[in-house]
Amino acid sequence: MIDPTLKPAMFARLVYLDQCLTWRGQVNRKDLIDRFGISSPQAAIDFREYLERVAEPKPRYDTVRKCYLADSTHRGLPFTFDVGSPDQLLRSPATDEFSVLPSPVRQCPPFVMRHLYQALEQRLKIEIDYVSMSSGLRQNQWIAPAHFASDGERLHVRAWSFHHDEWRDYLPVRVSPDSSFSTAPIGEELPRDADWEELVDIRLRPLSDLTEEQKAAVRLEYGFTEDILSFPVRRSLEFYVDRRWGLKRPGARLERC
Repeated sequence: MIDPTLKPAMFARLVYLDQCLTWRGQVNRKDLIDRFGISSPQAAIDFREYLERVAEPKPRYDTVRKCYLADSTHRGLPFTFDVGSPDQLLRSPATDEFSVLPSPVRQCPPFVMRHLYQALEQRLKIEIDYVSMSSGLRQNQWIAPAHFASDGERLHVRAWSFHHDEWRDYLPVRVSPDSSFSTAPIGEELPRDADWEELVDIRLRPLSDLTEEQKAAVRLEYGFTEDILSFPVRRSLEFYVDRRWGLKRPGARLERC
């Protein structure tokens, strides 16, 4: 819970100090000044505020290295339960010590999403021109949006296809901005979307042909707390699990049980 006595700007700076001490184990006044562009006196105030609020054991000042060092059992601020991940700290400010591959830019025009969202909210069917991945052609069709979902990389809209007479997943980024976006009442009771309603238990394990040492490394890499890593997903999204986790691909480390 955010401390209501702190202003948002100072809260952000205290969280940053906590991130530095948690992930790097050290922080100094210059780190704070460079990150937030504040004055040296303000940085001193922030450090004093942090040291008053941080849980025991408190960081100690090293006169030789001229920075605060975190204890090996550093617990941090009592009102901060999530200090993010170390890559968040490494990214800012950007240095030669950290590099990241760019993610594919899959932007959908806001007005396309607006039409789809409003059709869903108002329970209407909507006319779109959709680019088919199988043929590459633009197909005109009517759909009835029912749900939105994400596979972790792209946004999907789950909709009834009046053209194919079945429930399908559509990618809003493949909806042509030149679509008519005409709407009309659905006018009928749509069939039950069993694949959306049904949850499937995904159970993953290290690849069978790995050595025991390699399997142990895979469990460590993917955060296994037991022999099997399991989680529920909607059956309609099951396909994307295989693709997102790289299953059945060369170099795969995991397989379905």
